[in-house]
Amino acid sequence: MSSSSAAALLLRQFRELTDPKKAIPSFHIELEEDNIFLWNIGVMVLNEESAYHGGYFRAQMKFPADYPFSPPTFRFTPAIYHPNVYRDGRLCISILHQGGDPTSDEPDAETWSPAQTVETVLISIVSLLEDPNPSSPANVDAAVDWRKKQDQYRKKVALEVERSKQDIPPGFIMPTSESAYVSSNATPMEDEVVDENFWYDSEEESYDDDSIMDDAEGNDEEDEDEEEELSDDEDK
Repeated sequence: MSSSSAAALLLRQFRELTDPKKAIPSFHIELEEDNIFLWNIGVMVLNEESAYHGGYFRAQMKFPADYPFSPPTFRFTPAIYHPNVYRDGRLCISILHQGGDPTSDEPDAETWSPAQTVETVLISIVSLLEDPNPSSPANVDAAVDWRKKQDQYRKKVALEVERSKQDIPPGFIMPTSESAYVSSNATPMEDEVVDENFWYDSEEESYDDDSIMDDAEGNDEEDEDEEEELSDDEDK
């Protein structure tokens, strides 16, 4: 897949994830300087029983030119205290690992595949925040605290939750577990406004559409020529 095809696919997924009617409440997504291959993401945990509830954790997701055949990378900026987050903020999660590695003990069914989307990755990340995998830790100290010193672990995370609130974008309203899935945009279907650009995703796709139209017009002309030839034969 070319980089332009990857860009078109990412643009489609970006639009879906930032559409007010479809967006996942746990994420606030923006592009880095309009670069479709570099996403800035605010991660929020809505489960009030989670140690990470109330935090706004900044992260950056970087996509390769051959996406979706290769996985993106995900990094918290700054790093958070979690068993599966390295001290530099990189996230260790199977879904972002390339499959087919003979040196890895991860089942291919749990690693990256082109069928994955940004949405499935983000959902998996929130799930991992709430339910760490201490058997394969990226931060050994955090893994030990999570298994043996839960009180200490939660105190450290609480400090990071408070610090992270400084990163909440101006004017952004943090979602709650009660309001997250209540759409304020719910209206009868007849009142919905159709986006005139719905079918336009990229210059490449527009070009493809023009090619299809040219082919169709060419076929019409061929049909007309055949009809004229048949008519001439009948006259003879």
